[in-house]
Amino acid sequence: MDRSSRGGRPGRGRVAPANPGGRWTRYRFRSVWDLDAAPARVYAALERPESYPLWWPQIRSVAPAGDGSSGTAFIRSALLYTLRVSAAELLRDPVRGILEVALLGDLEGWARWTVRPRSGGTRALYEQEVEVRRPLMRVLAFPGRPVFRLNHALMMRAGRRGLAAHLAARPEAV
Repeated sequence: MDRSSRGGRPGRGRVAPANPGGRWTRYRFRSVWDLDAAPARVYAALERPESYPLWWPQIRSVAPAGDGSSGTAFIRSALLYTLRVSAAELLRDPVRGILEVALLGDLEGWARWTVRPRSGGTRALYEQEVEVRRPLMRVLAFPGRPVFRLNHALMMRAGRRGLAAHLAARPEAV
């Protein structure tokens, strides 16, 4: 369903966090990736999550579901655990450059890519609102919060670098 028909803030009406008042287990992330490739090429790469492990080191594997609009990713970065996150497509709009998914599993919430042209290439905005559901991460939510945020930032930096290299190495692809 298109967001304009739902109204409200992005992410509303999706997966409701199950921890009212548990603000330490909730995260909002925003990353901007400036890339030297055409928006259509960036969008095409981002809409194929099964190829993310080819260029994003922390995304170890993606198992698409048979429906073509959902799947499960296994993510492992600097911390010594692997997250299992299932994603279900909420919005795929190449005209507006938006990809949005609902997330379930070790993280619950939503994530969205917005791809826009910029001088000399593309700006890809990644936004995510999630609550950690993995029991150990919930126990460590307060003392581990700075480490979890740093871990996410490092993962996003590696993803941007990986996608930039992937797009530069394969101009004919996508």
